[in-house]
Amino acid sequence: MTAVGAGLYGLLRVEAKVARRIIGVRLEEPVPDATGWYGRGRPGPAHRVALIGDSSAAGYGVATVEDTPGAALASGLSQRTGRRVYLRSFAVVGAQTSEISPQVDSALLIEPDVAVILVGANDVTHTVLPKESVRHLSEQVRRLRDAGVEVVVGTCPDLGTLKPIAPPLKQVARTWSRRLAAAQTIAVVEAGGRTVSVGSILGPEFEAAPAILFGPDQFHPSADGYRSLVAVMLPSVLAALGLEPDDEEHLEALRGEAVMPVARAAVAAVRQPGTELGGTEVRGDRLGVRGRWVELRHRRRRPQEAAEGPQASESAEHVPS
Repeated sequence: MTAVGAGLYGLLRVEAKVARRIIGVRLEEPVPDATGWYGRGRPGPAHRVALIGDSSAAGYGVATVEDTPGAALASGLSQRTGRRVYLRSFAVVGAQTSEISPQVDSALLIEPDVAVILVGANDVTHTVLPKESVRHLSEQVRRLRDAGVEVVVGTCPDLGTLKPIAPPLKQVARTWSRRLAAAQTIAVVEAGGRTVSVGSILGPEFEAAPAILFGPDQFHPSADGYRSLVAVMLPSVLAALGLEPDDEEHLEALRGEAVMPVARAAVAAVRQPGTELGGTEVRGDRLGVRGRWVELRHRRRRPQEAAEGPQASESAEHVPS
C-alpha cells in the first residue's frame, strides 16, 4: 500500500465509524421481497434473473414491493421483451462483498439467465481494502460465468455524495469508493462479466434532488432513487441477454463509445454515469499490449411503465425452491 493509500485507509477507518452512527439504526420493518413472476398475460419461456448484493439490491428503505429495484428491474425487462420474467432476490441488507458467496450458491440453484449484482458500499464503510473486495467479487463472477450465467455488476456508488458523511470523510469516501469502482470494473470484465458505473447515479442526480432521490436516512435511495438506478442498469441487462435494440448494435463514436484497454476504460467509467464496460476482441485477440480489450458504451435510457408487484406462482413454469 502506498503512503497516500495508507493515510486514506487510516482516516477512513476512524471516520467511517462516525458515519455509521450518523446514518442510524436499521429500520425494524423487513425489506419487501421482490421475488416472484412478472409480466401478467405475457408469454413464456420466462427470463430468469438472480438479484445479488447488499441493501441497494434489496431496496432497503422503501415501503412497498413495487418500489424495490428488483420489481422495477423485472417489470422493465418484461415490458421491453414482451416476455414473462422470474426474479429471485437473494440480496442481504448490510452485506459486504466477502459475504455474497452464499447468495451465489442459492442463485445457481434456479439456473438464472442473468445475475445482477450490486455491492461495494459496505466494503468502503467497513474499510475493506479494494484488493480484498475485488478478489471476492471476481471469484463469484467467475462461478456464475462458469455456470453459463450472464453477469451485470453495478459498481460501488460514490459515497462522497452522501449527506450524512461530512468532510474530511466525504473526500476520503469519494476517493476510496471511486478507486473500488475502478478495481471492480477491471476484475468483473476480466472474469467475463460486464459492469455499469453506479457512482454518478448517487452523484449529480442525487445532489440535484436529494429530497426526492434519497430515502429518510439520507444514505439509501428513495423509491425514485432506486428507479433511477434501475434505469441505467436495465439496458445493460438487456444487452447481456442479447436483447439490445437494433440502434445499439454498433458503437457510436459521437456518444463517446469506443474500444479501449480495460484499465483506461475503468477510469473513464468511474467519471461518467451509467457507463457500461464489457469484454470484446480486436482482430480476434482478447488482449492487447495494455491488457483486456473492452467496449465502452453509454446505452440509452428508455421510458418505462410503472413497476408491478410479483406473482407468487406461474402455472406454466416450475422454479426450484
